[in-house]
Amino acid sequence: MIDLACRIVLLADRPDLIPTLTDWFAAEWEPYYGAGGPGDAGSDLRGCLNRDTLPVALVALDADDTLLGTAALKEESVGSELGVGPWLAAFLVAPEHRGRGVGTALVAAIEGEAARLGFAEIYTSTDTADGILKRRGWLPFGDTESLRGPLKIYRFSTGG
Repeated sequence: MIDLACRIVLLADRPDLIPTLTDWFAAEWEPYYGAGGPGDAGSDLRGCLNRDTLPVALVALDADDTLLGTAALKEESVGSELGVGPWLAAFLVAPEHRGRGVGTALVAAIEGEAARLGFAEIYTSTDTADGILKRRGWLPFGDTESLRGPLKIYRFSTGG
């Protein structure tokens, strides 16, 4: 249930949030973005500062402009080896704001962005957001592996 008012904006409108998001990514996806991992969260986030082309990232903010979470629509993600896309990726809600509707709002916003950009289907891989995805009508598509372990892949039809 949504019990927290939030607004969703493009990361392109709030690039000042990249340092905080970089820290969040390193903590959440430590094997990839943490010390010694192969990823560069700052570079990946700066690459998402687009408005009308992929990759594009969104951020959720509360009424006080506090960062609540983020999600991106990218050409590739974990699971791209299946030859499908684009992907809902980099989906993260701050732990203290989970279970309050922020994740659902971000997924809905990414679905809207995908439709706006002309994508009929989008995919995602997850080991944590199954409930949100199922409630929003995402369908199981397959399985893959990440540095953290097994992931489920879901598909969503945007109607676009």
